[in-house]
Amino acid sequence: MSSPGLRERKKQKTRWTIQEHAVRLFVQQGYEATTVEQIAEAAEISPSTFFRYFKTKEDVVIQDRYDDLMAEEIRNAPPGLPPLDVVRNAFLTTIAGVTEEETEQVLQRARLQFSVPALRMRALDVMQESIRHLAAPLAERLGRPADDFRCQAFVGACVGAMINALMAWAETAESTDDVSALITEALSVLTEGP
Repeated sequence: MSSPGLRERKKQKTRWTIQEHAVRLFVQQGYEATTVEQIAEAAEISPSTFFRYFKTKEDVVIQDRYDDLMAEEIRNAPPGLPPLDVVRNAFLTTIAGVTEEETEQVLQRARLQFSVPALRMRALDVMQESIRHLAAPLAERLGRPADDFRCQAFVGACVGAMINALMAWAETAESTDDVSALITEALSVLTEGP
């Protein structure tokens, strides 16, 4: 995977800055009480610039770079690994790459998604997109079409387990180590049962 160019890095930095200010404001004054204009002012951008990066106020909490990173990990996993190991490694490797600085924001975003009804609904709306995005490289590894139903169902089960782990982590989180252990345990249920 090649590293992004200067222009792309600047866009990523702006996106991160907008998201950072949005999450801080949501935590301080509540999601509903925070306006796009306040977020834009805090990030020192215009509201129209906000909407170039995020289609909706909900998306500033919901969207992140992790699906792309996990899909790349699935794509680059060593040949011969069973599908569950491929997906588990993709989830855990991506989480291991989360910096300390990001951890607090990831935690705050998770708490917002699970507690604000509008965000919870938007997260459900985009979940199927995430499942398709992660299932496509798995299907490719297995020599199947990108929209293979069984791959999507399998990744959907893995994502469901991961969401359960994230919800538990959001309630008691202290570090990303906690979420890695929870994800490992949640995914083990797929092979071992309850």
